[in-house]
Amino acid sequence: MEDHLLVILPHPDDESFGAAGTMLSFKENGGKVTYACMTLGEMGRNMGNPPFANRETLPQLRKQELEAAAEILKIDDLILMGLRDKTIEFEDENKLAERISKLIEDRKPTLVITFYPGYAVHPDHDACGAVVIKAVASMPKEQRPTVHALAFSKECIDDLGEPQIINDISRFHQQKLDALKAHKTQTQEVVSQTEIALKEGTGEVLDRFKFERFWIYSFDD
Repeated sequence: MEDHLLVILPHPDDESFGAAGTMLSFKENGGKVTYACMTLGEMGRNMGNPPFANRETLPQLRKQELEAAAEILKIDDLILMGLRDKTIEFEDENKLAERISKLIEDRKPTLVITFYPGYAVHPDHDACGAVVIKAVASMPKEQRPTVHALAFSKECIDDLGEPQIINDISRFHQQKLDALKAHKTQTQEVVSQTEIALKEGTGEVLDRFKFERFWIYSFDD
């Protein structure tokens, strides 16, 4: 069976920050990549720097930015789930989990990447991770894909231990940077700082362009 990576995250740009190199590595090895993005990030505060978007134009601009990033990251299948930004925690969890279960059943991924619930800082991140875990947990054990979870809260290392998966993505650092640049309403300042760090070869930012780290989610049963 062809390896299939299904990435389920809440916002445009989450994929570029958290899993860009991993997705490109998957593609390089002949796998297929699907990204299911829950919202268009339409409640984001950033409007470009200097501002070129407004509250009315931001959803369409972020959709276009995501499509551009998906092309850079060679994503085979981009799914826009149409949920409202900053409200995922208020969705009916059972209905949303059922929707994700159907997506997994349809795409049959061998690996799912999402946020680690409780360790992803933003309410949308935690709610997204929780409902994805709920969906996978509802499947028979022998049919579940492996889940690699992103975590970056202050206590994640203390509580979860060191990440078990450390992907060397240094050969994809330019594509990761290009994908971040595609999200230009949101990332101009980050990209500027990153380009300086990459040029100087120092700093925590540089590490994020060399490695992407994940925790293997362990189910209780």
